[in-house]
Amino acid sequence: CLCNTALSALAQFRTVFDFGGREVAHWFPGHMAKGLKQMRASLKSVDCIIEIHDARHIPFSGRNPVFQETLDVKPHMLILNKMDLADMSHKQAIMKTLGKNGMRNVLFTDCLKQRDDNIKKLVPMVMEIIQSSPRFNRDENTNYCLMVIGVPNVGKSSLINSLRRTNLKKGRASRVGGEPGITKAVLTKIQVCERPVIHLLDTPGVLPPKIESVETGMKLALCGTILDHLVGEDVIADYLLYSLNRLGKFSYVEKYDLQEPSDDIQHVLKRIAVKLGKTQRVKAITGVGNITVTIPNYTAAAYHFIRAFRKGELGQVMLD
Repeated sequence: CLCNTALSALAQFRTVFDFGGREVAHWFPGHMAKGLKQMRASLKSVDCIIEIHDARHIPFSGRNPVFQETLDVKPHMLILNKMDLADMSHKQAIMKTLGKNGMRNVLFTDCLKQRDDNIKKLVPMVMEIIQSSPRFNRDENTNYCLMVIGVPNVGKSSLINSLRRTNLKKGRASRVGGEPGITKAVLTKIQVCERPVIHLLDTPGVLPPKIESVETGMKLALCGTILDHLVGEDVIADYLLYSLNRLGKFSYVEKYDLQEPSDDIQHVLKRIAVKLGKTQRVKAITGVGNITVTIPNYTAAAYHFIRAFRKGELGQVMLD
């Protein structure tokens, strides 16, 4: 039985991850700095801020503290996206923790779904938030403007497209991609509702200039918020294996035809490479001349392992 095997294996698994003396990542490209500056300058025309994050991890440690001063001056709503990939058995605990931190307007979404019933709740919730707060210089204006903010690759563009599908019956207005940094144009204004007239300001993803800890940085990388090559696919894959084992999520064993859960990333990647036919031919130097040998392509296997997690193929998880 896999359950018994897994439980016996847990005793030998790592309880902490060795980050190898890595420094905390600095990641603040020019378009992010420019984006933050223009976001602040546009606040006077904004009625409500929509903060969007990845439900798997970012409810807590991945949110950008740089936004806090911005959020303090405007009505604010938090969207936890990619709920289809998150372990929703933790939903009540998340809501309770967020409530203690003063965050009460929270909505879970799956913006890539063609019809997400939760998206239908967004406009009524936003209107209630706006109408319970003074609008100052915008009191007479019957049009509304929302600003969408968040760290990279959490689904800001997907949210905009989903709102347009739901409220305007129109298609895609924002480019969507699985790589962080797709939206680099600053503050694109897009209509998402007709009654009332609501526009969203789409913003580039902005990470903190300095990520608070290496572990937070690794979680961000695992969720695709930091470009893979800046951390290394091999390290991200190893952290993924460590996380899955720690959380008792062993679906990777059956997916990649392993005999039992493993804490050895090289062993797991070798099995993935063999199963998927990911191999490479390299020259080996021997005492009697050079020969060409076929070996597993560990980088390709690591890439596949990470992508499988991001697509939800390794089960629903909650990293925080």
